[in-house]
Amino acid sequence: MQTLKIKNMVCDRCIMSVKTLLDTSGIAYGDIELGSVPLKKELSAAKQKSLAEELESLGFELLLDKDYQYVEAVKNAVTKLIHQQESALKKYTISAYIEEMVGKDYKWLSSLFSNKVGDTIEHYVIEQKIERVKELITYDELTISEIAESLHYSSVAHLSNQFKKIVGVTPSNYKTTGKRKPLDKI
Repeated sequence: MQTLKIKNMVCDRCIMSVKTLLDTSGIAYGDIELGSVPLKKELSAAKQKSLAEELESLGFELLLDKDYQYVEAVKNAVTKLIHQQESALKKYTISAYIEEMVGKDYKWLSSLFSNKVGDTIEHYVIEQKIERVKELITYDELTISEIAESLHYSSVAHLSNQFKKIVGVTPSNYKTTGKRKPLDKI
């Protein structure tokens, strides 16, 4: 069975978009996850090319290179951890979570990620956490202290310092002035 790897699938709406595209294209698939679509039967080269073009028109990219598939798997694991499974931040180290989700040694993945992306997994995790902080600030349901705890920061000061370093303003100032980035642009 063929599994497609798709770049920029970062949320449930992305999954719905890909499902809709596959349904209208008559492509049979299994349970779709972020960045991964198991197919029930192999696609011809022509059908795969057509699908790649349609995905691209929606802002996705069909990944054919194995190394980039691993990079995308790391990104999807981090996105899922930070944006959907915050409780797992307390149970796992980020490296252990990534190893478990991707099925490869973290040291190897870290090296590959740095070579292909030009940045570290750790920095990518920080960027994702900061985007999550922005999202939670925007909702105005949690205090900065509660946000720091939910994202497993050691302290509010640590969160605030990291936030200001990346965003340029404190979390409090961001509340009145900031804009968020789409997750696929991180």
